[in-house]
Amino acid sequence: MKKVSLAILVSLTALTGTAYAQMENGVTMSTDPAKAADVEQRAQELQAKEQAMESETAMPMKHHKMAHPHHKKAAMPEAASQ
Repeated sequence: MKKVSLAILVSLTALTGTAYAQMENGVTMSTDPAKAADVEQRAQELQAKEQAMESETAMPMKHHKMAHPHHKKAAMPEAASQ
């Protein structure tokens, strides 16, 4: 019974903390067209940055040359080395 009570208490505490955090920085509504335009502009800028970063990482670097593999010396047979 103690374990069940403790589990319920922990769950309620977590839910209370989550609800409080949501209330503090909640979503605000505005009918101001200037604020709406500002938010849309920021969203478009973030989207453009994200797409630029994705395309930058997708393109291989052209100025780097591929390293040539090094050749190892052929191993001498044991009979020949004795």
